[in-house]
Parts: sequence; C-alpha cells; structure tokens
Amino acid sequence: MAEPLTVLLHGLWMHGFELGILRRRLQSSTGMRTVTFSYPSMRGGLAEHVRRLLEFARRQDVEQLHFVGHSLGGLVILDTLRVTNDLPPGRAVLLGTPFQGSRAAQNVVRAVPFGRTMLGLAAYQELVDGKPRQWSGRRDIGVIAGSYNVGLGRLFVSRDAESDGTVLVSETLLPGAADHIVLRTSHTSMLFSPEVAGQAAHFLQQGSFRRG
Repeated sequence: MAEPLTVLLHGLWMHGFELGILRRRLQSSTGMRTVTFSYPSMRGGLAEHVRRLLEFARRQDVEQLHFVGHSLGGLVILDTLRVTNDLPPGRAVLLGTPFQGSRAAQNVVRAVPFGRTMLGLAAYQELVDGKPRQWSGRRDIGVIAGSYNVGLGRLFVSRDAESDGTVLVSETLLPGAADHIVLRTSHTSMLFSPEVAGQAAHFLQQGSFRRG
C-alpha cells in the first residue's frame, strides 16, 4: 500500500492549475504526496462531480487519503465523504466553502442577466437553491474562512458582514466539523497564502488548527 495521499479540488471557474502553490506547500510541509483532481465546475451537477471524485478516490491504493477543497470543491468533497464510508482513513480541510448557501450567488442570479448560466448547474443548485449542510463527524473536517473583504464578489455581499469578499464567514460554518478558523485572507488569495497552507497542513497531521 502506497504512502498517504492528499487530493486537492479547485472551486468554481477554475481548472486546477491555480492550486499549484498550495499543493507544493502542503507536500513540503506534510511530506505527503499531493495531487490535484480537476472537474468541469461549469458543467454538470454536484452529483456528477461527486461520482467522478469517488471513482478516483476508490482507485487510490493508499494507507491514508486526505482532501483539501476550495469553495465549490469543498462541497464536492463533503458530499463525496457523506455518501461513502469505504475510503481509506484521513482528514479534510475545506477553504472558503459556503455550506449554508451563498448570498453572493443568490444576488448574482437576481442582478446579472444570465447569472444562472454564469454560475453553472452545480453552483446554482447548491449555492442558490441548496439546503444548509451539516457533517456526521465520522471523519475529521476542518474549515478555513477568510475575513479580508476584497475582490469582485464584494459587489454582491454585504460590506457590514464579515466575509472573504465572496463568501460570508457565517456561510462557512459547518455543524459537526472538528475545527473552524478565520484567517485574514480573501477568497482567492487563500490559495496563495503561506498561513492558509500551514494551517491546512497542521490540521491534516493533527486534526486541529494551530492557535496562538
């Protein structure tokens, strides 16, 4: 059986190469092999993305299987872990993932012509029409939220509420998660943040974020 593996998933409108810096930092910090799983975020529903990730995960002959997902990718990971219990043990870190729906996505649909098309099927179903999520707790999941309100997304979220410029901190709360931490980073810049990478690596190894 091979060494532990960490699988990274990107968010909406991304392709996976954006995770390169985070992937290398995680590999360096943890010593674990890391790979990026790419999925067509603008095409198909969440169930299709979950099916493809599950097929990929089941092909991995490893002693431990960890996941790190950004934004929509976090929902793909969460639902993949929810529908199966036969994967190798491991942990998951989800970055800026809106488990409780997305006010920004809802406002895009209301305010922008073809907003629903812009979001794609999975994001529309889960972030606009989806139900709030919680976790069973059978695998440790850590959540990192951002509090630096910059980026185009701030046009569609309240400036009075704490957010990463796209996702409100309150939307990242996941009942049943092992830990939750808020860092001074924006939604996109968390992919390039040394602090985010360090906290993610700490959680994968220890099951909690580093405090103090």
